Amino acid sequence: MENASSVRVQVGPAVSEPKSRAKSGFWLVVLGAALWGVDPLFRLILLKSITSAQIVLVEHIIIALCMAPVLWKNRRELKTVGWKQVGALLFISWGGSAIATILFTMGLGSGDANAVLLLQKLQPLFAIVMARILLKESLPRRFGFLFIIALIGTYLLTFGFTVPFGHWNNFVQVGSLLSLGAAALWGGSTVMGRLMVGEMKYETVTSLRFILALPLLAGLAWHEGAAWNLPSGGAAMAAFSLNMLGQALLPGLLSILVYYKGLTTTKASVATLAELSFPMVGVLLNWIAFNQIITVAQAVGFVLIWAALFAISRQNSPTPA
Repeated sequence: MENASSVRVQVGPAVSEPKSRAKSGFWLVVLGAALWGVDPLFRLILLKSITSAQIVLVEHIIIALCMAPVLWKNRRELKTVGWKQVGALLFISWGGSAIATILFTMGLGSGDANAVLLLQKLQPLFAIVMARILLKESLPRRFGFLFIIALIGTYLLTFGFTVPFGHWNNFVQVGSLLSLGAAALWGGSTVMGRLMVGEMKYETVTSLRFILALPLLAGLAWHEGAAWNLPSGGAAMAAFSLNMLGQALLPGLLSILVYYKGLTTTKASVATLAELSFPMVGVLLNWIAFNQIITVAQAVGFVLIWAALFAISRQNSPTPA
């Protein structure tokens, strides 16, 4: 989910591509984003058995095993890594991959899953702001106004039409705030990925993202001290294993591969529309599986956020890759 909206503007316009390729690319973006929408379904089911940290640890172990051969193949690239690259890689793996995914999973379990899901559309805004601070990139035109619009949408997604500040404890425990933390870390890791451009192949960075996160996740799971309440019985354990594999491979690896393939022939503004399949599928599954219906405030908030992002995506000013 991390590099959804912020990568696309660097891919470049697809106007020179044949119409058939552009059309197929659009539907690949739709499919890749739709697979992200399946993510909460797996996580909410898994949270009934194990904790957020345990889910993310097992997920990373599965993906790391899949990506380890890629890292071994490109191992010569590690010889050129300096301290700057090490810092960027640690932020990507520890912040963007480990901690952000734990926050997102905790948000799904402690708050409104629809709000947690829809708030991930804010990732590009965090990436743009951090790119301005760290990479000195220029901001899009009218960014201040568009940012305020997105903030209003964020408020509506998080609190609806109510005022939450009467009780501070209730305010800080809102699951949507955990989702905002995840979005900020994912947006930040996008900027750190920009620092790695030209330093390593994308496949190598992706492999290190999951492999370097394993020691931190193992330490967090151990420090948490929670028991591994794995299901007993063959059928229950088989169902749990299938859910875990589905979580790691469908909204994990497969969605990224399909999304990037489609993105190579899809315009930025068109990809913004295609990515609507992400929240739509997530909200639909939450309704079918968990009887969670989107509220009027959430619908208005999402429209405001999407409108701000669409206006930004129509511009050609530099944004993180």
